[in-house]
Amino acid sequence: MKTSDFSYDLPEELIAQDPAERRDLSRLLVINKNTGGMEHKVFRDIIDYLVPGDCLVINNTKVIPARLLGERKGTGGKVEVLLLKRKENNIWETLVRPGKKAKPGQMLEFGGGLLEAEVLEVAEDGNRLIQFSYNGIFEEILDKLGQMPLPPYITHKLKDKNRYQTVYAKYEGSAAAPTAGLHFTEELLREIEDKGVNIAKVTLHVGLGTFRPVKSDNIENHHMHTEEYYVGDQAAGLINSTRKNGGRVICVGTTSLRTVESAAAGYGVINPGGGDTDIFIYPGYQFKIADALITNFHLPESTLLMLVSALEGQNEVMAAYKAAVLLRYRFFSFGDAMFMETRRLVYNADGTYNQKYYTEKGELKIPYNEYLKEEEKFKEQIATYGIESAWDMFH
Repeated sequence: MKTSDFSYDLPEELIAQDPAERRDLSRLLVINKNTGGMEHKVFRDIIDYLVPGDCLVINNTKVIPARLLGERKGTGGKVEVLLLKRKENNIWETLVRPGKKAKPGQMLEFGGGLLEAEVLEVAEDGNRLIQFSYNGIFEEILDKLGQMPLPPYITHKLKDKNRYQTVYAKYEGSAAAPTAGLHFTEELLREIEDKGVNIAKVTLHVGLGTFRPVKSDNIENHHMHTEEYYVGDQAAGLINSTRKNGGRVICVGTTSLRTVESAAAGYGVINPGGGDTDIFIYPGYQFKIADALITNFHLPESTLLMLVSALEGQNEVMAAYKAAVLLRYRFFSFGDAMFMETRRLVYNADGTYNQKYYTEKGELKIPYNEYLKEEEKFKEQIATYGIESAWDMFH
């Protein structure tokens, strides 16, 4: 598929510059799998689409105030450092602006010398390895000097740092928020649990590669950045028992989805543990764990829009985005949300539409209720013969 297949026109005024007044009163566009149609709700209505026995997967990473403004020692020239990934011995992988003047050996200082750093190395992708020196506790200094690393399309100053954190943020390490989670309040999460929905907490530290554009014309030539993830025993147990008992695994955000798919040991089974993942999900991907996704609206031609299209079908997703623009939904990090369930018979493995059910342009050939029956048969065949045999039968 071509990168341009995931382009759409977005008026600049629809890019949300500030969080909604209340987290759970953002708008929610639902692609209803039972009817095939679109529904327009407010976010707290998400509870109406969850049923007892479902498992909600949330990413409990915490954004660090990773944007440091300082100067080059000796010249006083301004410098901006964005912390990407912690290494060892106070060394961080960073993005430095202006990069051309941040050569190995260059000394930097922040907060009038409260924090100092030396550029050690320039990586292949232009990132810098920097070693910091300081007196005291690094996290406390960072909290004092650092700013929230808001995406470049947000130009307003954030009044409350906590609005770029989820209410369940716990483990520091992200350079960007898992933004689908920003819509949840503690009260809403309690109501969801009271309804009989399990909540599995996983961790994926979001890197700035999330915002990097796809530069190749063919999406298969794009190489993803790596991100660190972890799935604990309790979370893995909840997800596995949910799948075993016929419940749905509903991922809150693309980061949670990438985590569970990275940790999958096979169809419907997830392993506890962690590591680095560079998983790239685009049309043709065979989902192993995720049954549904809650997500924000993503940038044109982005890897995240490709992921969503793999889940639902590119034709359906682009139609939803067109409707969202017409109805003036708010887009991107502080914007509104979508809810959709996985359609498992849309694509062949090579990303072309499955012509048993779809035309080359992604339009259903059969009535929608017949398609749903085929998906049910597909699930039954998986249970009997395994995913590979079932896949061959229905593609």
